[in-house]
Amino acid sequence: QVQLVESGGGSVQAGGSLRLSCAASGYSPSGYSPSCMAWFRQGPGLEREGVAAISGPISGPWITYADSVKGRFTISKDNADNILYLQMDSLKFEDTAMYYCAAASGCALPPPLGGQHYRYWGQGTQVTVSS
Repeated sequence: QVQLVESGGGSVQAGGSLRLSCAASGYSPSGYSPSCMAWFRQGPGLEREGVAAISGPISGPWITYADSVKGRFTISKDNADNILYLQMDSLKFEDTAMYYCAAASGCALPPPLGGQHYRYWGQGTQVTVSS
């Protein structure tokens, strides 16, 4: 059974940084096709938005970022420990949201930011940025 557990959320002032982690258990990507993991977020009254995605362990890593976070957020993955990270710098008020980790056993390349491509989801971790 796949479980994704996010951590690292919190409250920070605008311009600050946070690092989110997602520990994956029971997730064993196939060695024959690329797998993807991603971060999504959903702000108050807003639709879910794909933030960043990474493929691996083969044919990559390929990385995709939403335009709204390019140059500020960095996604990475520790394949040995199966942990996904999201380093968030220069945070803005509009980055306030619940952040979710997601995983797919197989995916197209470059890794997609659409939620329909991901089968497994974590419970989320709240990020609040004060202006």
